[in-house]
Amino acid sequence: MEQVFSYIIGLGAAVMMPIIFTILGICIGIKFGKALKSGLLVGVGFVGLSVVTALLTSSLGGPLKSMSEIYHLQLGIFDMGWPAAASVAYNTTVGAFIIPVCLGINIILLLVRATKTINIDLWNYWHYAFIGAVVFFATNSIWYGFLAAIVCFVITLVIADLTTAKLQSYYKDLDGISIPQPFCQSFVPFAEVLNWGMDKIPGLGKLDLDAEGMKKKFGLLGEPLFLGVIVGIAIGMLSYSSWKEIIDGIPQILGLGIKMGAVMELIPRITTLFIEGLRPIADATKDLVSRKFKNASQINIGMSPALVIGHPTTLVVSLLLIPVLLFLSVILPGNQFLPLASLAGLFYVFPAVLPITKGNVVKTFIIGLVSLSIGLYFVTDLAPAFTQAAQDVYAKTGDAAVKIPDGFQGGSLDFASSLFAWVIYHCVHDFKIIGSIVLVAFTTFMAIVNRRKIIKESLMANAASDDK
Repeated sequence: MEQVFSYIIGLGAAVMMPIIFTILGICIGIKFGKALKSGLLVGVGFVGLSVVTALLTSSLGGPLKSMSEIYHLQLGIFDMGWPAAASVAYNTTVGAFIIPVCLGINIILLLVRATKTINIDLWNYWHYAFIGAVVFFATNSIWYGFLAAIVCFVITLVIADLTTAKLQSYYKDLDGISIPQPFCQSFVPFAEVLNWGMDKIPGLGKLDLDAEGMKKKFGLLGEPLFLGVIVGIAIGMLSYSSWKEIIDGIPQILGLGIKMGAVMELIPRITTLFIEGLRPIADATKDLVSRKFKNASQINIGMSPALVIGHPTTLVVSLLLIPVLLFLSVILPGNQFLPLASLAGLFYVFPAVLPITKGNVVKTFIIGLVSLSIGLYFVTDLAPAFTQAAQDVYAKTGDAAVKIPDGFQGGSLDFASSLFAWVIYHCVHDFKIIGSIVLVAFTTFMAIVNRRKIIKESLMANAASDDK
C-alpha cells in the first residue's frame, strides 16, 4: 500500500490534479468534456507555475551562491527546498496513508459540523505528512507521527474556516473556496497580533499603501514588473566581487533582471488558469455538498494557495524580502540556516495575511519580516530532526532530492519555518504523552468552538431566509 501511494504521489501535482478533478467533476454530475477541460486547465496552471518558480530558483541559484562565497555567508544548514520536504513526507508510512486518513477525518468533521471546509487540495496533504514524518523518525513511533499529522490537519481546517470570510471578501472570484494549507495559515496568528499592534502605532495604522497605491504614487517604480527587474539587477551586481567583473557581466546582470521581471509578470497570468479550471468544479461541488449538508451555513472547497499568489502585494513583498531575508539570516545570532532554494516559496506565505492587512504593503512586509525571521530559528531548531528523516528516506529510496551534502544538516523554509510544525513537534517529541494530551485537548476545543460558530451562522442564515 505504501508503494502504491508513493507511486501516485510521485506523479506530481501537474498529473495528479487533472486526474483528480476530472474524476471528481464526473462524480458530481459535470459532463465529461467540461470536467476534463477543468482538470487540464488546473494541470496546465501547475505546469506553468512550476516553470516560473523553476526559472526563479535556477536564475537566482548561481548569483546567490556567488554572493554567499564572496561575502562568506556559509552557514551550517543546507537549504533543501520544498521537494526534499515533500519527499520526506510521502516516503513514509505516515505519508502513504495521510490522504485517506485525513479525508476520512474531514468527512467526519463535516458530518458533526465542526468544519465547513472540504479539503480537496490532495497534493498539498504533504504538509501534514511532513510534520507526521519528522515526528515519526524522531520518536520512532508511528502513532505519534499520525497524531502530529492529524492535529495539524484539524487545526488548519479550523483556522481556514475562521479566515474564509475575510479571504473571500478580499480576493475576487473565491466565493465558496478556502485555503486550508498549513504553511499559509500558520502565519495568521503572527499577522493578527502584529496588525493589531501596528494599528495602535500613531501614523502607521493610517499608512494605507497597497499595490495599486504604489503604482499611483511611484508610477513605474511601483509596478511589480519593474521592481522585479530592479531587484534582479541588484542581486546580479552583488554576485560579482569587483567593478571590472560587473562590467564584464552586464549581459548576465541584465538577463537576471529581465527574468525576475518575467516571474513577477507571469505568475498573476498563470493563476488565472487555476481560477478558470476550478470554477466549474467548485460551483458543482458546493451545490452537491450543500444539498447533502442541509444545515450547513456554507460549505467551502479547500484549494491550493496557488490560486492567489499572483496578487500584486504578494509579489512585491516577496521580492523585497529576498535580499532582506538573506541579510538577516547572516546577522541574526544563533541562526544557522541560509535560505536559497526555499526562496521561491515566499509567495505562499502571504495568501492568508493579505486579507488581514487589506493588502497594505508596509504592514505585510513587516509581518513577513518578523514571521520569517522567527521562522529561521524554527528551521535551525528542527534541523536535526529534519536531517534524521531525510537521511533515513535517502537510505531507503536513494532519492537525490533528500541527499544532504557532507558536513551539513538539512532544512527547508517550506513548512519547517511554520509555527504549527514547531509547536506540534516539540509537544509530541519533548513531552510525549502529556504533550499529546495537551494537543488533542486544544484541537478538540478549537473544533468545538468552530462548531458552535458554524451552527450560530446557520441559524442566523435560516432566520434571515425566513424573514424574506
